[in-house]
This record gives sequence, C-alpha cells and structure tokens, in this order.
Amino acid sequence: GIAEAAISGEVDFSTLHTLTDEEIVKKLSALKGVGVWTAEMLLIFSLCRPDVVSFGDLAIRRGMMNLYGLKELPKEKFERYKKRYSPYGTVASLYLWALSVM
Repeated sequence: GIAEAAISGEVDFSTLHTLTDEEIVKKLSALKGVGVWTAEMLLIFSLCRPDVVSFGDLAIRRGMMNLYGLKELPKEKFERYKKRYSPYGTVASLYLWALSVM
C-alpha cells in the first residue's frame, strides 16, 4: 500500500511534485488500495494542480449532468466537456461539485 511505498522508498513523495499529472496517477494507482480517483484528489488538494476533472468522482459527473441537462454521461461525452475547462479543470471541478446538489 501507500505506507509501504513511502517507507520502502518505492515512491519518493518529496519529488512527486516534479512529475506530470498522468505520471502521478499512474504511479500512485499502481499501489494497493490507491485508485485513480484517490490519486486525482491528491493532485487537487495536496499538489494544487490546476487542471484536474475526475470522471471517477460521482459528484463531478452529477454536476456536469445538471449543468448540461443530461440524463446520462458516457465517458466520451465527459472527456469532450472536460476539454472545455482546460487549463482550469480544477476550478471547474469546484463548481461542478456545487452544482451536483442543485
């Protein structure tokens, strides 16, 4: 898991910030107990990355569905909307979370 990776040095958390978002997600989600969503939330809340919109986050998807009046949101459509928000995807995520409860 993540604790073992930190202790063993498998993941050097002090240099994690030097990697791209994709590299971080790949590296962390390879660890037992860490999924893509968890890695993406780390990008947003710990590494302050500016362009993260997580398909794995149900509230973000609900917010997007509310915003665009959709009954369903296939990944392909999500990815098209996600591109609209770049390079400010994280800000969009904050708004989409708020919209998810409306």
